[in-house]
Amino acid sequence: MHQHARAGALHCCLALSLLALTACGSSTPTVNSENLRVASSVEDAGGMDALIATAQKEGTLNAIALPRDWANYGAVIDGFSNKYGIEVKVAQPDASSQDEIDAVKRYKGQPEAPDVLDMGRSFAQSAAEQGLLAPYKVKTYKKIPDDQKDPLARWANNYGGYVSIGCDAAEIEECPQTFDDLRKPEYLGKVSLNGEPTKAGSAFAGVYAAALANKGSLDDIEPGLEFFEDLSKSEIFNPVQSTPATIESGETPISIDWDYLNTSYADNFREKGMDWQVTVPSDGIYAEYYSQAINKDAPHPAAARLWQEYVFSEEGQNLRLEGYARPVLLDSMKKDGTLHEIAAAWLPSVDGTPEFPSEEQSSRAKEIVAKGWRKAVSRD
Repeated sequence: MHQHARAGALHCCLALSLLALTACGSSTPTVNSENLRVASSVEDAGGMDALIATAQKEGTLNAIALPRDWANYGAVIDGFSNKYGIEVKVAQPDASSQDEIDAVKRYKGQPEAPDVLDMGRSFAQSAAEQGLLAPYKVKTYKKIPDDQKDPLARWANNYGGYVSIGCDAAEIEECPQTFDDLRKPEYLGKVSLNGEPTKAGSAFAGVYAAALANKGSLDDIEPGLEFFEDLSKSEIFNPVQSTPATIESGETPISIDWDYLNTSYADNFREKGMDWQVTVPSDGIYAEYYSQAINKDAPHPAAARLWQEYVFSEEGQNLRLEGYARPVLLDSMKKDGTLHEIAAAWLPSVDGTPEFPSEEQSSRAKEIVAKGWRKAVSRD
C-alpha cells in the first residue's frame, strides 16, 4: 500500500519548498515537475501520493526500445497504465541500447525525448559516464544487491537472464546444446544473434558467452570475437538479426539470445505448431541484467520516477518472473514470501554458475568488440 502524505489543517497554507498544493486543504498534493528533475527519492518528491498525483497530471511516459514480448513488457506496460492512468508511449520498440543513448542526445529538450531507459548494463554505465542519467533511489533500493546497481544511483539492474541457444526442432535435425556444437557444418547459414554486439546488449552477451566457452574470461573477450570470425568464415554465422518474425519465417532457425526471450518465443510458437527448443549452453554460462535509468532531461520527470518505483516493486518484479526473466529482487522476495513461486519454477534450468563482469571488465570488453566486430564477421 502507498503511504499517504496529508497536510494538516494548520499547515495547509504554509509555504512548502517543494510541494505546490492544488488547493488549500487538498488531501492530494502535487509537485512542480521541474523541481522533480532533481528529486533523487520518493521523499524528495514529496511522498508517494504527491509523486503519483504529479505523474498523473503529466499524463504520459515516453519510453523507447520496449518490445511487448521482451521480459513481459506488454504486461508491465499495461499494469503501470492501468494502475496509474498514465499513457506509455513506446518509440522504436526494437531499438538497441545504443539507439536509446542516441535518442537521449538527439531529442534533448524536446517533448518526444525518452523519459526512461532500459539498457544492457555496459550501455547504462556509458550513459552515466556521459552525464545523461538522473540519480534516483527507488523505495526498494537497499534490497538491490550492491553489484547490481550504480553506487551513485544513476542506474540499477532490474531483470536478467542467461545466454541461451534457441532452435527450431522441426527444421534442425539435431539442435545444438553447446557453443562447440555450433561449429558443425550442418548449421551452415543458420546461426544468428539478436542484433549487433556493438549496439545490442543481448548480442554483446552472446560474444561474451562464446569467449567463456573458448578459453576466454571476463578479462578476455577476444576468443568470442574469434569464435564468430570462425563461424563467419565457414558461413555458419548468419548476419541477419534474429527476431520472432525471422524465426517464424525460417530465416534464422538457430538464435543465440537471452533465455527469457527464447523461452517466451517457445510459448508463442507452440500455438503455431512450431517446436522451439531452448538450451543454456554448459560451456558458456553467462548471465547479465538489464538496467533501468531516468533521462536527466526527461520531459515527464514525475512519470519517469513513478515508473521506476513500479518496475522495482513486488508487482513489477513478479511480472518479470512471469515472462521468464529473473527479477533482480528475486532473493529478497524469496525471503519475505512475496515471490511468485509457480512462475519461478518455470525458469529454464541452468547447469553451472553464472559469471558477472565488473564495470571495468564490461567497459573494456565493449571497447574491444566495438573495434573488432565488423572485421571479425566481414566476408570481404
